[in-house]
Amino acid sequence: MSDSSKGSLKSTITVAMSNFLEAGSIVAGAGGLSLWVNYLHLSDYKVGLLGALSANGFGAAVGALIGGALVDKYGRKFIYKYDLIVYMLGVLLIACSVNFPMLLIGYIITGIAVGAGIPAAWTYIAEEAPDGERAARVGWGQLAWSVGPAIALFLSVFLAPLNLLGSRIIFLLLFVIALITWIMQQQINESKIWTEEKEREQAGKLKGNVESSGIKELFTVKANLKALVFLVGIYFFWNLVAGTMGYFMPFIYETVGGLSAAQANLLQGTLWIFTVLSTYIVFIKLGDKVNRKFLFSIGAIMGIAAWAVLVFGGMGITELWLFVFLWGVAAGFGAQAFYGLWSSELFHTRYRAKAQGFMFFLVRIGVGLISLVVPVMISQLGFKTSGLIMIGFLVLHVIIGVLLAPETRGKSLENIQQERYGTDAGIGN
Repeated sequence: MSDSSKGSLKSTITVAMSNFLEAGSIVAGAGGLSLWVNYLHLSDYKVGLLGALSANGFGAAVGALIGGALVDKYGRKFIYKYDLIVYMLGVLLIACSVNFPMLLIGYIITGIAVGAGIPAAWTYIAEEAPDGERAARVGWGQLAWSVGPAIALFLSVFLAPLNLLGSRIIFLLLFVIALITWIMQQQINESKIWTEEKEREQAGKLKGNVESSGIKELFTVKANLKALVFLVGIYFFWNLVAGTMGYFMPFIYETVGGLSAAQANLLQGTLWIFTVLSTYIVFIKLGDKVNRKFLFSIGAIMGIAAWAVLVFGGMGITELWLFVFLWGVAAGFGAQAFYGLWSSELFHTRYRAKAQGFMFFLVRIGVGLISLVVPVMISQLGFKTSGLIMIGFLVLHVIIGVLLAPETRGKSLENIQQERYGTDAGIGN
């Protein structure tokens, strides 16, 4: 397929707006967490439950598993008919919550919507990208993922004098942006690669050739299994740390570092600004030009250094700002950006979204489980021990990435697919 037939940058950004909303909802919940704790007198258990069942944990896990299967079966555009409607229901319920059950249900609904949209977004962006710009286009999705939290956190600072009302207003703004985005997403075209694959499969059926693409083939097809081991390895362990940070970092700044809610949100918002800049300067501009394993390794090592500063240096103002700079820059071209790219490149079209949904399910289950114990872990084990555990996760992800990262620059998805699966792609290989 020639690059001229690929999707426009406008359609990429329209789809990437889902990432903006998804990450924004996670961090909006984090930015207002201490306010909800005070308002509803939440215990450590309830705080952990919110994190575990939200868009940061089990809610997103379930949504991703469902969304991935639907997107492979009915099309990349299919999910955009319904996903943000569910999302709007969830954030509206959060904004109007007056008790813990309402808040928890709102978080669960939002989480399911977030998870369902993620496989569609990464898959659509990569499939519609020109071959020499795939990292750049995926980078726009990562950039949107970073802008959402930055805006949510700075709004939390600006609206801090309003206390919990400020948090409610942020979720209402997410509702309005989701409505506008939903209208825009109804106008995008279906993925050409998915459409051609379905036409090919239909032609095969007419000839009596029925090709299976069930979830079990993610484990029985060698190319799928190799990709799963690699991608889950880098993304699972990195996300145990990043997922904890995404929901609990302002809470940690406040309870461990002694900062106010406004100070914590300002600090974390600045971290996301560094991520936005790094995504654009490094991943978007260099991801299609520089060796990807090299870029991944630099980002991974910077992430370890960031946590080492926080754990061994304490939580003084110098250490906090150094942590914010190192992690913020590293995250712009870290495991999530490369996961979004590689997870779309390394799977056959018929498995692409399903595989992403399954992997995101595993990752968010992990984040959900650790979210259940993070508040207790910090209060019982202390932050230093908890931080050392985080560093251990990051070391594992960098080892896996350095050993197994592929080099796919400039290749079409069709060429990568043929290299990995052979001519009869995905059948018995």
